[in-house]
Amino acid sequence: MAKEIRFAAPNKSRYDVVIVGGAMFGSSVAWFLSNNADFNGSILVVEKDPSYEFTSTAHTNSCMRQQFSREINVRVSQFAADFVKNFKSYMGDDPRVPDIPFQSYGYMYLADNESFANTLKASQVVQAECGAGTKIMTPRQIADVYPFYNLEDIVAGSHNLIDEGYFDGNTIFDWWKRSAQEKGVEYLTNEVVAMTKNQYGTKVQSVTLNTGETVSCGHLVNASGPRAVLTSRMAGIEIPVEPRKRYTYIFSAERPLDVDLPLTIDPKGVHMRTDGTYYLAGSPPDDDPAVDYDDFSQDHTLWQDKVWPIIANRIPQFEAIKLINSWAGHYAFNTLDQNAILGPHTRVENFLFVNGFSGHGFQQSPAMGRGTAELIIYGEYRSLDLRPFNYERIELNQPFVEKAVI
Repeated sequence: MAKEIRFAAPNKSRYDVVIVGGAMFGSSVAWFLSNNADFNGSILVVEKDPSYEFTSTAHTNSCMRQQFSREINVRVSQFAADFVKNFKSYMGDDPRVPDIPFQSYGYMYLADNESFANTLKASQVVQAECGAGTKIMTPRQIADVYPFYNLEDIVAGSHNLIDEGYFDGNTIFDWWKRSAQEKGVEYLTNEVVAMTKNQYGTKVQSVTLNTGETVSCGHLVNASGPRAVLTSRMAGIEIPVEPRKRYTYIFSAERPLDVDLPLTIDPKGVHMRTDGTYYLAGSPPDDDPAVDYDDFSQDHTLWQDKVWPIIANRIPQFEAIKLINSWAGHYAFNTLDQNAILGPHTRVENFLFVNGFSGHGFQQSPAMGRGTAELIIYGEYRSLDLRPFNYERIELNQPFVEKAVI
């Protein structure tokens, strides 16, 4: 039975910024705006489900890595690592704010062919130039540190134990939302159903809510996750973002490993890591189409036919494991290049994108929220130059190629 959600009316008829979507990215933009002393405007965050039950935020695995092939992606994650490790300081040393656990057990990319090994080596050069601690390892070096792997088919690995692993992203989200509200941001349980542009089609003038109210806006921020294109179409804009299903599995091992398992990306398309006293594995389906926005059903054969065999092959100790829990969530999948779509539209100048993160969202949310706030306040990026992610490349059909996509 569908739950009943009571929509509410906004407090005002005009806001300087209207954010469509109140999960991780909507709350990141709201917090960075409201926390900036140079911004004194009004902010409305419209979220249709305050439980966030079916958002990507609710289904995240909260992982972080610097192992990307493009410098800007490395820099974005480096800021995220600093933000997590110094969260209380970023939150103004508020005594209520907790420290954020960050389990730096690292990532381990495994290559089973020379071509991918060379890609890892080239990416490591980029990462090293950014100050990341990534190391390329031979199978023997991997075995010396992690003797539990089956490495018969592996020719190289890429590993980094510095600022890579798991962090408690949901606590960050909770505090962004709480702090933004305390600073005057209005979170409204409602739904944007239409937008009105000016006569030239260069600005969104107002949004219409499900309950009938019309709200004028200075800037419109699309933070709608997998539903991003539904929001952009209200302004007559198409973007290549669709929901793709991703599966997560929690399992126990009859013979647990003696050390933490790095987030291991197996060449066969499954990743796995330590998860407290258990282990976590993730996988896309073999057939990976767009799915309905409300489709969170699971294909239970995927575990038995694909995930478990790959896990047991890579780590023989995992031949005897017990599935504890599983769920399906949605990636906001950018079909052009699996990277973020950011910044203003080329014609509808006050329509800003924070979309299409394709599984990188939690680790990129601090930098992208900060950058979007800078665009709104100053008209430019001031901390990191995020222009490679700008919408214009979508219009030009020019992919921003990132070779390290999971």
